[in-house]
Amino acid sequence: MADQAKDQPILDHIQNLVAEEHRLYSQGSLKESDQKRLTKIEVELDQCWDLLRQRRALRDVGQNPNDAQVRPPEVVEKYEQ
Repeated sequence: MADQAKDQPILDHIQNLVAEEHRLYSQGSLKESDQKRLTKIEVELDQCWDLLRQRRALRDVGQNPNDAQVRPPEVVEKYEQ
């Protein structure tokens, strides 16, 4: 359980990004800068979820979850296609 607690900063960051995403969407029509920020948020969320999955997978097979690394957007975004 202590190892899972180390995932909390990632989960907190995800919550902050989701809150920002919701705040931007609630504005209605978005300026170009807000639209660009939303795109960045979506990519960062994908990276965070990927990192969390990596950490859990490493933990499940008895390896060090700290070996997980944030992967570049090009890698993470291709998972969705």
